[in-house]
Amino acid sequence: MYQLIKKDGRAKRGRFTTVHGTIETPVFMNVGTVAAIKGAVSTDDLKEIRTQVELSNTYHLHVRPGDRLIKEFGGLHKFMNWDRPILTDSGGFQVFSLAKLRKIKEEGVSFSSHIDGRKIFMGPEESMQIQSNLGSTIAMAFDECPPHPAERKYMQDSVDRTTRWLHRCKKELDRLNRLPDTVNPHQMLFGINQGGTYEDIRISHAKEISRLDLDGYALGGLAVGESHAEMYRILDETVPYLPEAKPTYLMGVGTPANILEAVDRGVDFFDCVYPTRNGRHGHVYTNHGKMNLFNKKYELDHRPIEEGCQCPACRSFSRAYIRHLLKAKEMLGMRLCVLHNLYFYNTMMEEIREAIEQGQYREYKERKLSGMENK
Repeated sequence: MYQLIKKDGRAKRGRFTTVHGTIETPVFMNVGTVAAIKGAVSTDDLKEIRTQVELSNTYHLHVRPGDRLIKEFGGLHKFMNWDRPILTDSGGFQVFSLAKLRKIKEEGVSFSSHIDGRKIFMGPEESMQIQSNLGSTIAMAFDECPPHPAERKYMQDSVDRTTRWLHRCKKELDRLNRLPDTVNPHQMLFGINQGGTYEDIRISHAKEISRLDLDGYALGGLAVGESHAEMYRILDETVPYLPEAKPTYLMGVGTPANILEAVDRGVDFFDCVYPTRNGRHGHVYTNHGKMNLFNKKYELDHRPIEEGCQCPACRSFSRAYIRHLLKAKEMLGMRLCVLHNLYFYNTMMEEIREAIEQGQYREYKERKLSGMENK
């Protein structure tokens, strides 16, 4: 259940209650594609840095180690030792990202596994069955993420198919939640709005899927090649047609600036691999911009990554030491950078929630953006 606590302009401060705990929104979900955060980060670490939601991927866990194996362990929460909410992506993005290895038809999508080449078929029912075996808190509907740019006819046909798939997802998950051996009988379903940068297709689709009264609604098919200005325009036009009394999730986004702008347009949920991917390459986020710790100027720098930061890296180690670890290819360097970046994102979301509650979000956003641009 979603409770809208406060609005500041279009920015929403909410609370989403689930069987695995309460999610304070806006929230950034820490991405653990294969049930692990890349960078040697454990679920105990995630709790220390105040992570609310972990995100894993249906397709990747189906391929390895297998969703049936995970069900034997009692579901993904027990398998990875995480007792807080988990959102599972549906596998639909692989329709987009594995374009050379797949074939789309009405029934679903035929894949060749990126690991061993074996044939895989996934449609709405299969995606729901896999996610039910995983027992995640929130299951995402199976959709197609069309490429950018795409011709209008292709986009409309794709969106129409995604709508038909959504109806099948809802029907199948309702059935699975009633089974006596289901891992999580309270599994929620989020639908996905598509339409590329065609605002009329987006709006029409938002209206149609809103009538299904799902647990939440996502915007997919953004941050796939369009400009930031185009993405913000689509959010401006589309979000007002999604239910305000349900969480709104912008999939795969993004940078701190992207998040700050999207919150201002009414978005509640975010996920992105940037903080972990950048951290593994020595790029760390601060309130004064992004730093590359491989730079020689940090060789003798005694300061932490960011003064005043309470993450595990900044509490104990200098920029110089972390740079040394990165240069020496020691895993600890990568781990510390990932922990710092996730802590930065999680802390920023706490600040966002507080600013909305105080009715000062616009001022906070401008101050935050200005600080990060002045590096």
